[in-house]
Amino acid sequence: MLLVVVGVVVAAVRIAAGSPVAGGIALLAFVLLAGLYSPLAFPRSIGAVEAQRRSAVDGRPIVYWRPGCKYCLRLRIRLGRDARRLHWVNIWRDPAGAAAVRAATGGDETVPTVVLAGLPYINPDPGWVREQLPQST
Repeated sequence: MLLVVVGVVVAAVRIAAGSPVAGGIALLAFVLLAGLYSPLAFPRSIGAVEAQRRSAVDGRPIVYWRPGCKYCLRLRIRLGRDARRLHWVNIWRDPAGAAAVRAATGGDETVPTVVLAGLPYINPDPGWVREQLPQST
């Protein structure tokens, strides 16, 4: 939301200075950045306990992430449509998820942390993550 507010202010200043095109471009850029860094760019998050339960049943990896993380965004974008085939846990909304990440990383909250078959992988290559997905049926 802060990026949108800043974008509106920058656009208003540009428009007031007589550059409506530059103002519109600035506003568009800030709105796009806000969309990319918002939780809306990611598949719906679930709690860590539920993600662990589902992963045990279907074998899909769990991705622990947080909004604003450029590495999480890179993973999300590079996975494309396959991102919906993983279980996503927002560690800022789920204390159990944050605790799982701290346990996997030695006490910090480095994300993305991908857990596959109980083994954590910190900031793995998106291509590798895609290879780990169970085949669609």
